[in-house]
Amino acid sequence: EEHIARYTEDDCFDMLEFLYDSVSKPVQGNFHSYNDCGWHYTHFDKKEGQLDFRDSVSDFLQNYGSGWELLADGDIVAVADEGMGPLLDAKMPHYDPPNVEQRVASAIHKFRSRSSTDEDKRDAIRDLADILEFLRPKAKRYFLTRSDDAALFRIANEFAIRHHNDRQKGDYSITIWYNWIFYAYLSTIHAAVRAIKASE
Repeated sequence: EEHIARYTEDDCFDMLEFLYDSVSKPVQGNFHSYNDCGWHYTHFDKKEGQLDFRDSVSDFLQNYGSGWELLADGDIVAVADEGMGPLLDAKMPHYDPPNVEQRVASAIHKFRSRSSTDEDKRDAIRDLADILEFLRPKAKRYFLTRSDDAALFRIANEFAIRHHNDRQKGDYSITIWYNWIFYAYLSTIHAAVRAIKASE
């Protein structure tokens, strides 16, 4: 109460993340009635405490500004676009962790981070394009048609995502475009990995 009036938005979010990391739910203890002392707890459940804490701040975060979410790992990130939450939460099939799953998770974190800039979001999209490049030979064999393949990489290579030259087409709304291409690439990676695994 002494300092909260001077908190910035980042301070508030930092404090919520700190409280989430620190909280535990009391589950066992003794009641001390003398002088209204109250309960003295000896056993705690950290996971239950964190779940309760997430529930308690969920409505506030979703309705604050453009909308935020406290993840189970303790990070506050931007709320997913409407209808896209299941895609972000979907578990990537086990395929090639260092080249696919870990890179996808890193790109999602970079794109949704509360400190993410337009440049960070472009980097996240570029990372997804690189994952598609890695999957490309088998995806072309089992999943993508020639025109699908050409269109996907034309977006990355000609619309100011991977390259910086005078041939790039960059006259678009970054907010709308980046969200669209991020989710399009992410869903394509999910589909490609599933198609490759099914075919092999």
